[in-house]
Amino acid sequence: MEVRCTGCHQPCVGAFQPFCKTCGAMTEVVYDLENVRFRDSGNPYMRFQDLLPVRDPALLPQDAVYTEIIHAEKLGAFLEMPNLYLKNEGRHPTGTTKDHMAAVSLPFMYECGVRAFCTSSTGNSSTSYARAVARFPGMRMFVFTAENFRARVNYRDLPQVTHYVMKDASFVNAFDYSGEFAKLNDFVSERGFFNPGRREGLKITFLEAAEQIPRPIDWYVQGISSAMGVHGVYKGAKELHAMGKIPRLPSLLCVQQESCSPMVHAWEEGFGQIQPHHIIHRPAGIAEAILRGDPSRVYPIIRGIVNESGGRFARAAEKEIRAARKLLLELEGVNACFSSSTALAGLIKLAHSGDFPLKDTVMINLTGSDRQADPDQLQHQDLRWLVKSGKGWAAEDPSLDGGMKHSASFF
Repeated sequence: MEVRCTGCHQPCVGAFQPFCKTCGAMTEVVYDLENVRFRDSGNPYMRFQDLLPVRDPALLPQDAVYTEIIHAEKLGAFLEMPNLYLKNEGRHPTGTTKDHMAAVSLPFMYECGVRAFCTSSTGNSSTSYARAVARFPGMRMFVFTAENFRARVNYRDLPQVTHYVMKDASFVNAFDYSGEFAKLNDFVSERGFFNPGRREGLKITFLEAAEQIPRPIDWYVQGISSAMGVHGVYKGAKELHAMGKIPRLPSLLCVQQESCSPMVHAWEEGFGQIQPHHIIHRPAGIAEAILRGDPSRVYPIIRGIVNESGGRFARAAEKEIRAARKLLLELEGVNACFSSSTALAGLIKLAHSGDFPLKDTVMINLTGSDRQADPDQLQHQDLRWLVKSGKGWAAEDPSLDGGMKHSASFF
């Protein structure tokens, strides 16, 4: 495998490179598919190792198993969809599909020489990272969250992890400032969606499902913020298709909560770029993990693959998400989080409208379950507060911050 630019297609050799140094386009991992072999293993990281960007298998989880696929017969009967399947990613140790992401992204970065990195999160990815980074004793992680998402970052006290909480900030502020902090302190900014290791890890969900579901998957459905998982899944599907493992590619259905649905609005209005009136500056809603109000950089990429797949975007209101969650629990016994239930709510809405092929084989990625905050964990985290300072951010208590540099002119 090699990392290659998606713009000029030149190989990117050596250090961790989310973006091409020549043309600035994002990078992608490319495999020699003719020589890919699947191993006889119930551990997905071992079975699909040849489709993962990690050269040393010892850096991958050694005790992982596939998450379950549920043929949702009762829910399918209710919707008149006999071939409806649920991928229950809430069975991961942290209750989120982001465990796949962390399991691949961390060793990918480690092999690229990364030993200290900055990231941001609404809770799931940073929780998964914090759990997995313990397997890499020489690595340090600096995570930035808006104050509203503080309680969603759940990990045991770990000297490798420093958690910065930004008062009166949004997710976008946290994402942008994590990059600025990395520059100021000479750390690596892992760049979220644009970290190829993240997307490669998230495709495992589909690689598993393609073997678990006894018929070709026609539709892949997921609740989205940046749609990083959707991008990874579609890339994985393309690889399986090129290898002759699946007969066709799935269409993509991306669902957002109505109160924070900039991608849906842009797509419905026919825009190739997010416009100023699509941006939600202070996102709110019950689907907390997918409240991204400004997906300007990623939307053109996701719009491209959704259109290429013959898919679509959809939105669901809070009452529809609550109803979908209740229905899922009553009919299939699965207690998914609101972000997962957003995907089902969007599908139900389309099914009831008559604007969806009900007999197709549909896979919904239930990306997670509710994770209860542990007050003891929050109390013992290396937690440092940032406050606005002029046009930038500053440590609320500089004595705790160990001489870290902060921007005075970024916000």
